[in-house]
Amino acid sequence: MSFEAKRCGVQFSPPSIVVVYVHRDTKKMRKRIIPVRNFSKYSDYSMAAERLKNHPRHRDYLEGVSQNQLEKLHIILRDHMQGFSLEHSLASFHLNPDEDLNKLDDEDLARKKGQMDKLFEKNRRHKDDPGFVYDLEMDFTKSAQEKCSWDEESDDGF
Repeated sequence: MSFEAKRCGVQFSPPSIVVVYVHRDTKKMRKRIIPVRNFSKYSDYSMAAERLKNHPRHRDYLEGVSQNQLEKLHIILRDHMQGFSLEHSLASFHLNPDEDLNKLDDEDLARKKGQMDKLFEKNRRHKDDPGFVYDLEMDFTKSAQEKCSWDEESDDGF
């Protein structure tokens, strides 16, 4: 059978992944609710997503859904089980330049680094790209620099 996933989401009670898909032969749009079993607030979201994607009953429906998207849905479910709001879970997927990454635990830090790697690869210029310049030199003009108090107090000549 051939299915094309159109949308994915979560259902909190009972914990489930919801897939809206189109059956390619009949062109009918349908919804499949896939229960997430044996998943708690302490579970590993990547293992649970991989297990669900490779499950024989759901494999055909989740073929067009990326592993990354399934992991995000499992993170939202796990955060809900831990008592966090949906807004908190969605905010954790966005990069905040003012956020102190030293205060994150290993799992969240790995997720943020993965997001930064994706952003870097998206913005990276390759030598085959149009408009690629090999040795690009840019002049960053210095704006008015602020004086620091320790600059003025240095009377030792250092």
